[in-house]
Formats: sequence, structure tokens, C-alpha cells
Amino acid sequence: MAKLALCGGKPVRADPFPRYVTIGEEEKRAVMEVLDTGVLSGYLGTWSPQFYGGPRVRKLEREWEEYFGVRHAVSVNSATSGLYAAVGAAGVSPGDEVIVSPYTMTASATGALMYNAVPVFADIDPETFCITPETIRQVLSPRTKAIITVDLFGHPADFDGIMALAAEHNLVVIEDAAQAPGAQYHGRFAGTLAHIGVFSLNCHKTIQCGEGGVVVTNDDRFAERLQLIRNHGEVVVGNKGVDDISNLIGFNYRMTEVEAAIASEQLKKLERLLLPRIEAADFLRDRLKHLRGITPPVVRDCVRHGYYEFAIRYDAQALGVHRDRFVEALNAEGIPMYKGYMKPIYLEPMYQSRTGYGANGCPFTPPYYEGNVNYEKGICPVTERMYLEELMFTDLVHASLAAKDLEDVVTGIDKVLEHTHELQD
Repeated sequence: MAKLALCGGKPVRADPFPRYVTIGEEEKRAVMEVLDTGVLSGYLGTWSPQFYGGPRVRKLEREWEEYFGVRHAVSVNSATSGLYAAVGAAGVSPGDEVIVSPYTMTASATGALMYNAVPVFADIDPETFCITPETIRQVLSPRTKAIITVDLFGHPADFDGIMALAAEHNLVVIEDAAQAPGAQYHGRFAGTLAHIGVFSLNCHKTIQCGEGGVVVTNDDRFAERLQLIRNHGEVVVGNKGVDDISNLIGFNYRMTEVEAAIASEQLKKLERLLLPRIEAADFLRDRLKHLRGITPPVVRDCVRHGYYEFAIRYDAQALGVHRDRFVEALNAEGIPMYKGYMKPIYLEPMYQSRTGYGANGCPFTPPYYEGNVNYEKGICPVTERMYLEELMFTDLVHASLAAKDLEDVVTGIDKVLEHTHELQD
């Protein structure tokens, strides 16, 4: 092949890849129907028929329940809000510990801090990038109240083991399925595998309404608490007759009628937007699986992967080139590839300095917390290795791509692999 673009050669691809587009005429019509009513939100923050929102919000929730086979779906204005509400509904209290993944968007951990609890980080599996029953068990303590799992990149965690461990220790499990709508584990949908599940409808996700989320549960009590936290619960509990009012200081986590209308149309498209992702990922996995130094995503036998991103493990020792240099060379060839994903959350300044609320260490230090949580570098070696050395990823598996686009991805990787000697120099 020709000289690397990074070294002055012609790139494999000069044109940008197609943008992922999920919005069509259906969503436009649904939005116009809402605008014609003149009602953009149907909520009131009081115990009244409007406590549960407008007709489009309630329609979306019933559709979500039917699609995913759950008793309750509670729409929210973001998956972050959904995670916060889920932690509150689970009864997490000041001084508790919540076990979380260090390798995800930070909201999975800050949900614990919202209730003055302390995040404790369990390391990830090097193949699925999810926390595991074994790594969770290593950080359990008498203060553990809940576990937040993350189906990272669209691969569900080992829920049989995690739920068994949770039952053994009377813990609530919250599933962050933001990246895994439509993914499955033993034939069951991601997001429905724990006590509470959280979906994202953010603009970058497989289906979206700009911003938004849905929280699901089969537990009537959790559902009621989620609804109260979503919509000013502190002024609703009296008239509603709620006895346990702990954690029910409410927020405005409400979805608009416009967002709900878009989300309803997007839900209808989930399977036809997901299947091309799986097909594209299968194509790339097949073409990359025999390449030296490259390991495409592992998919466990019991799983249907959601492929929010296509994550590749890179072996610098086999290739003699640091991952960051390899990614730089791929980008120069016109192949968007990213390195490392998220910095391990515990290395962020808030955790390193134990600074949360105020300047006195709340909730990390006594008298708020009597434990001795460890946020030192090295506590999650697999996570740190993935971030610093091994993991690279691309979003080029979405439904707007053509076969030629996927061929260019493979050609770019092949070209850089063939010229690693130039990168060594």
C-alpha cells in the first residue's frame, strides 16, 4: 500500500463519513401535531391528574412498557436525571456506599453523591468492559446499599451473577442501559435486567429525541418514588398520602410533550436502527479478527450486543507502536478512531480531593461517612490499562453507513498495520 497519510501519503478517505440520521417525516408530523394543540407540557407539580404529565408523555410510557415488557416506565428529561431518581428511589442514604463502574460517563457515579452517599469503584472485565460479580464482591462492605451497572458500548453485564450477589446481600441493582437499547441478555432486554433500569434518549444514542430518558421497573413502590422525585415530590406526598417520604425532595426531571412525541416515533424504529449496527459490527469483527495486534469486540454467547460504539483492544507489544500513535495514523487516513474512552472516574479532581458539597469533605469524610474509600491510582488496573494503552473505538457501525464506508474502515486499519514500521521511526 501507499505511504501513510501521517507521513505525507494520500489518505484512504478524503470525504467525511455519513452522519447518523434517525429523524424523518414521522417525527416531523408528530411534532406538528403537538404544536397544533398548543400544549408543550402537561405537567403540574401537585397531586392532580396532571401530576403524571400530558397525553404524549403518558402514551410514550405505556408504549415503552409494552415494548420492553415491564410494569412501569417513567419518562425523564435525561438519563442522568433517571439515574439520580433511581438512586433516590432505591433508598440510598448519607453514609451509604454505592458500587459503580469507573469506566463510564460520570453521572453513573454522581447519582450516589446526589444523596450524600459515596461511590466505590469496581474494576471492569477486559472483554466486555462491564463490572462483574467478582470485582463487585471485592469492594463490598457493610455500608454497601446499591450497585449501578453499565452496559458499556451496548454489551450487557453478567446479570445472573450480579443479581444473585445482590440478593445475597440485600442490595438494589440499577442498570444503566443508556448505550444498550434493544440489546439482550438470555433473550431479555437490557434495561429490564435489574431492579431499576435507565435508558437514554440523548441525541447521540441509537434512538433519540434530543434529550430525554426512560426509567423502568417492575416494582410498584420504586415506580411511585421515581414519579415523585421526577415531579416536585415534597409538595405532593401529603395529598397523595405517601408514608415513607425519605429521599422524596423532588426535582423537575419532566419530559416535554414534543420530546415524548419524537420518542414514540423513534421507539417504533428501534429494531430497524439496531439491526444495521449489528450487521456492520459483524462485518468489521469478521474482517478484523485475524489481524495482528487487533482484537474486535467480544460478544458473549448469551448476548445480543447493542453496538453504541465499536470497541477494539490494541496490543502495543505485538505491534511495537503505542496505541495513541496508531490512532493518530488512522485519523490521518480519514478513519475516525478515538482512544481510551473515559478517564477512570476516581481520578477526577472531585474524588482525588474528596470535595463534594461545601468545603468540608461532604460526603466523603466523617461525620458524613465512616468508611475509608480508596481512590488511588491503581485500584482498577484493567480500567486504567484500557484507558491509557489498549482501548480504541469508533462509532462507524450506525444505520446511515453503506458497505463502501465499512470497507474504508477495514482498508484504513490494514494500511496502518502494514506501515507500523514508519510509526516506529
